[in-house]
Amino acid sequence: MDSDRKSTVSSFYGRRGSQDALVPSPSGQNYTQGRGRDDTSSFFNADRASRNLDGAGRASTAGYNRGSFFFAGREEPVKGGRDEEEEAGGNGGAWDIYADFNNAGPKYSSAFGASPPTPTDAYQPLVQKEDAASTMTGPVELVTVPALGPEWQRDELRNMTKAGRREKKSESRQEAWKQWHRGQRGICGKWFTRRMLVFVLFGLCVVIGIILAFTIPRVPMFAFDTSIPLANATGAWNASIPSEFSRSPANFSFPGFANLQVNTASNYLPLTFNHLRASVFDLDTGVQVGSGDLGHRTFPAKTISSFQLPLNFTYLAVNDTDTTWLNWYNACRNAANDPGGVRPAVKFNIVLNMDIAGLPNKPSVSAPISNANCPIELSQSSV
Repeated sequence: MDSDRKSTVSSFYGRRGSQDALVPSPSGQNYTQGRGRDDTSSFFNADRASRNLDGAGRASTAGYNRGSFFFAGREEPVKGGRDEEEEAGGNGGAWDIYADFNNAGPKYSSAFGASPPTPTDAYQPLVQKEDAASTMTGPVELVTVPALGPEWQRDELRNMTKAGRREKKSESRQEAWKQWHRGQRGICGKWFTRRMLVFVLFGLCVVIGIILAFTIPRVPMFAFDTSIPLANATGAWNASIPSEFSRSPANFSFPGFANLQVNTASNYLPLTFNHLRASVFDLDTGVQVGSGDLGHRTFPAKTISSFQLPLNFTYLAVNDTDTTWLNWYNACRNAANDPGGVRPAVKFNIVLNMDIAGLPNKPSVSAPISNANCPIELSQSSV
């Protein structure tokens, strides 16, 4: 018998005969006689009588035999005995149990196919019986049972859910941010590193500074027309406010224009006012006697532009001895009532509050005027 077909269990070689019908006699040709001592096993020389006796006075052996275990089964063979050995085939009808164990000979069981079995007997397709017309080309295979694969682990099942994918993407982004913050990687094509970010921010600040230097509006300068600071109101503005002076109760109300000039030499773009509000105060008493609003107006850049700011002079006093009322009444009465026909000048301080488009703050300027003529002239018969 070839060595590769022998069983690796040492107790099968050289043991005593058994009364079991399923175990053939050691005199068969599949057993090797005269086997030498096996130093790697404790079951060598099984036929040698032991020095110890069992409880029945029989000599025990070192191998597996009938006296080694308590046998409670039947004495006769399970199936046919000798007839079954002949059906197994091979070696003149003898059953080679060693070849059966080593997958080198015919199998004892023929449940999966004919004897001897073929290499494809382990695969048994499930087929469905059909009529003769449908089976002319052969059996039809319906189901092929695949081999069992590895079981899914809990983290793999988690990664297949939406929450798991979102969590994995979040972890990937966090890891990428950490690597970028450490300077280990870049973004936007791997060129945008932390060092590149410093250069980009510096260049961006320079560009923003240059743009603001040309686009941000500057506060302009204002000046009064020295010859005619105040002018008579005309058009719709004159018709909207009646001219009136009264002693009882002491008050006055009349329209007028302030002749102003705006200098936009420091601006590179046209200057736009959302509002240009004016407040007029008496220069002697500090009491407000008028107000006005230019509204929305745009002036060209790097020029000196003249414009008229509409004003509404209004004041209410306790009586006609009020200093503020008297100052404005004397300046606006008829020139014939004054010696030499020269009226006294009005003295006031004008404050301009600017609301410039593009500026977050609202600057203001003021200018005192001490030689302006009253924009109206009362009749000789007036109070």
